[in-house]
Amino acid sequence: MNGVSGRMGYRQHLVRSILAIRDQGGIELPDGTKVTVKPLLVGRSEAKLADLAAKHGIDDYTTDLDAALADPRWEIYADFLVTKARATALRKAIAAGKTIYTEKPTAESVDEALELAKLAAAAGVKTGVVHDKLYLPGLQKLKRLIDSGFFGRILSVRGEFGYWVFEGDWQPAQRPSWNYRAEDGGGIIVDMFPHWNYVLENLFGDVQTVYAQAAVHIADRWDERGEHYTATAEDAAYGIFELSGSQGPITAQINSSWTVRVNRDELVEFHVDGTHGSAVVGLFGAKIQPRNATPKPVWNPDLEDTHDYDADWQQVPTNDVFLNGFRQQWEEFLTSYVLDTPYEFDLLAGARGVQLAEAGLRSSREGRKVELPALSLD
Repeated sequence: MNGVSGRMGYRQHLVRSILAIRDQGGIELPDGTKVTVKPLLVGRSEAKLADLAAKHGIDDYTTDLDAALADPRWEIYADFLVTKARATALRKAIAAGKTIYTEKPTAESVDEALELAKLAAAAGVKTGVVHDKLYLPGLQKLKRLIDSGFFGRILSVRGEFGYWVFEGDWQPAQRPSWNYRAEDGGGIIVDMFPHWNYVLENLFGDVQTVYAQAAVHIADRWDERGEHYTATAEDAAYGIFELSGSQGPITAQINSSWTVRVNRDELVEFHVDGTHGSAVVGLFGAKIQPRNATPKPVWNPDLEDTHDYDADWQQVPTNDVFLNGFRQQWEEFLTSYVLDTPYEFDLLAGARGVQLAEAGLRSSREGRKVELPALSLD
């Protein structure tokens, strides 16, 4: 596990996924047997690794990635590094013949991401890319609504994501400063568009085109040492996506921002409208309004509208026990690895996410809609 001292690598992948799986005694397979996990921590700081290992009862850690990849005891290479360092490490893992599980974006360019996918395929290396938001309780409820035919023909999707990230002067910023430097792989498009790609393509349809407007709304920020720097990467992006839905084209609009104050139930919400009903879903919650319970508003700016529109929505019951999304995907990937079954969220899927981010940045630069050609390993 390379990069576990970082926020996501530590909280979600190490503590809430791998250690949770270890501490429950492993994952039960369909035949009743169990597969157990044993982590090796990899990083640059031996002191940090030693501290994490002692804190969590982990026997193995190293600062020598090459030695770890050469050791046959370690079957899977998991990457949670910053984006700029990821492709180099993934190449080493592929050359070593390791199974790969990695965060996204998988590379800094679509050409590099596709090259990694092809290298892994040629080497016969199984790969997995984190698609965590598909496993959120709210999006799993949305998937259930879609599969049931609740929406009829889906017409449009509107997404709102983000929150206010402090500039770092009078309150410390709650995101790393590299997120706001393009030269260090920062920017909300690179960070979030790969997420939007897999959410859209797995729930609604493949992304055909994108029009995006990126903005550096706040240029003056202060880093972890309290030193001023000028942001060079966008802190907000406003995107329109054309999708190829199974029943016809779908238009999606998603706003992503680290410069917005939250006035919604959750930090991310998707509003889906269809001919037979609509839904609003977030990280956990989901509410619906079917066609036969839709009110009939009439526009009249001369009279105050006293109708309680929020009351017209019905909460979707949970009806399931949802695991932490990162852990659930880890369990599915490990099961697929042990049973040697196909796994759809691979490096090619990751390359499509990089493609959308690259197309979004290009769209913003050129001020036009950009088409996304299909990617393949051929």
